[in-house]
Amino acid sequence: MVEPSGRRFSFEGRSRTAQPGETLLDSLVRDGLPNLQRSPRYHRPRAPFCGIGQCTGCLVRVNGRPNVRACRYLPLDGDRVVTENAWPSRRFDLLASFDVLFRNGIDTLHGFRRPAFATPLFHRVVRRLAGYGQPPTGESAAALSGPPDVREVDVAIVGAGRSGRAAAAALVAAGVHPLILERRAETPPLPGAVVLAATTATFLPPRTGGPEGTFEMLAYGEPAQGVLVRARRVIAATGSYDASLLFESNDRPGILTGDAALELTRRGRPPPFHRAVLFGSGDRARTLVERLGDHVSAIVAPGEIPPELVSAATQAGIPLYPRSLLRTAQGRTRIRSVTVQSRGQGTPATLECDALLLAHRRLPNGQLFFQAGARMSWRAGTGAYYPVVGEDGATSVPGLWAIGSASAALGAASVGSGERVASALTGGSVPVAPLDRVRPDGPNELEGYYRELLRAPRTGRWIACPCEDVLLGEVEEATRNGYRGIEVVKRYTGLGTGLCQGRYCLPDGLLLLSIAEGRPPTEVGYITQRPPVHPTPLAALAALDASVSAPEGS
Repeated sequence: MVEPSGRRFSFEGRSRTAQPGETLLDSLVRDGLPNLQRSPRYHRPRAPFCGIGQCTGCLVRVNGRPNVRACRYLPLDGDRVVTENAWPSRRFDLLASFDVLFRNGIDTLHGFRRPAFATPLFHRVVRRLAGYGQPPTGESAAALSGPPDVREVDVAIVGAGRSGRAAAAALVAAGVHPLILERRAETPPLPGAVVLAATTATFLPPRTGGPEGTFEMLAYGEPAQGVLVRARRVIAATGSYDASLLFESNDRPGILTGDAALELTRRGRPPPFHRAVLFGSGDRARTLVERLGDHVSAIVAPGEIPPELVSAATQAGIPLYPRSLLRTAQGRTRIRSVTVQSRGQGTPATLECDALLLAHRRLPNGQLFFQAGARMSWRAGTGAYYPVVGEDGATSVPGLWAIGSASAALGAASVGSGERVASALTGGSVPVAPLDRVRPDGPNELEGYYRELLRAPRTGRWIACPCEDVLLGEVEEATRNGYRGIEVVKRYTGLGTGLCQGRYCLPDGLLLLSIAEGRPPTEVGYITQRPPVHPTPLAALAALDASVSAPEGS
C-alpha cells in the first residue's frame, strides 16, 4: 500500500499529521508522552507502557471503533481519534473520585449489602466501571468486514525478528519458500518468502490428521481481515518482551518498558522524556544506555551491576545504584520522581525523573506453545515457562519448532537457533554444540528482591494487574482466605483476565504466590492459555467461518 505523505487526522478535535511509516502513537509523542485513557475501575491516568501492542496503555477510539492500539495503527486521512473510558474528559475525570474513596479496593465480587436499598445503585456503578470504552458504531462495524485470506503452505513462520528471518533465509537458500506472519506494519520483504505484515497469529490448535497432518493457525491482518494458515510445519519465533515490576504507584504515566523506549526512538526520533531512571542491569539495560545515554539520569539495579554496564554508564556520566529496591513512584499525570533504597534496610533516596524505564527481565511469548500442547518447562533464569526443545529446535509437538528468545536462546544464539531448525527441516546436519540458553535452575534474583520489598511497610496503590486495576492487597487477601494456585487466584481476583492476557501481571504473580504459599512456582501452576493470544475483532473470525474445518467428532 502506498502511503500519502503527511496523513492528516484529528485527535480530540485538533488536527494532527502523521508522516509515512508513523503510527498514531509515533505522531502523538512528538508533543511528549500522552495520557490516552483512564483505567477501568479507579480511572487512574494511563499512558503508553509497552510500545509493542501488548498492554492496554494506548487504547483509543478511531472513527467509532473502540480499543485501537495507537502503537500499531497507521492513521489515514480524515481519521477521527478520541480517548475513551473517561468522563467528561481524560484530563478531568469525575470517576477518578473512586481512586480516593476506595483506598482498599472495590469489592465487585461480593457486592454492596448494607444498606440494602443502595445495592442496585452500587451494581449500576460496578457495571459502569467494567470493560473498556463503548461498543463500536454501526458505521465502524460495517467497515471492518473484509474477505478472508486462506493460505496453504509447507512451512509457516510466526515472527520476523532476527531468528525468524534467519530461519526464512536458510529455508529459501535450500529451496523452501515459507510464509512469514509478522505483527509489525513495517516489515522488510525477504526474497523468496511471502511476508504478511501487520498480521497477528492468535490461535495455534494441536495438529490434525496425525504426523503428516496440518496445523490450522488463525490470524488476522489489521484492521480485521481474517487469515487462515494451513501449514504442515510451523516455526514459532514469537520473541520476548520486557516485564513489568511491582512497587507503589507502578502504573503512573511515564513508566515504560525497555521495548517502549526503543520503539519510540526508532529512526532517530528523540525520546518523549529528558531524564529517565533505568531499572535493570543486563544486556537490555546496556542497549538502552548505548542508545539513550544522554537521556538516562540514573541506573538502579536489583543486584550487582556487571562491569560492561558500569563502564558504559561511567563514560556517559550516569550514577549507579546497585542492589537497590525501587520503592515508589511520585506524580499523578506524569511520573516526577522515584524513591529507591539500598537492600538491607538502607537509607531511602529520591531521584527526580520524567520517565522510568524497566529493563530488568525479558520474558518469552509462549502462548502459542501452550495452545498447541507443547511440553513446557520452568526456567529460573528469568522465572518463566519455555517450550522443551531439542538441539534442532523441535518441540514435543511433531511439526512445531521453537527458535529465538521464545525458545530460551540468548543473544547471538537466537540467529543460530533459526539456522538450525532450517537445517533440520531440509535434511541438513545440525551442530552438536548446544546453544547458549536461559539458565534452567538455581535461584531467581527477583524472588529474593520481592521477599525483601514486601516485608517493608507499604502505603498507596500497588497495582498487581494494570489491565483490570487489581490491587496487590486483593491478591494477598485471596491467599489469606485460603485460595491457592495462580488459576484459582486469577478467578477470584481477576488477575490476568485483562486485554494483555496476563503478560504483564502473571509473571510477577507467580513469584508472589510462590512466596506467599511457600512452594516453588512450578507448583503454583499456570493459567489455561485460551485463544485468542491477542484481542481479535470478531469480524475477522466471522469471515473465516466457512474456511475452518470442524474438529473431528464435533
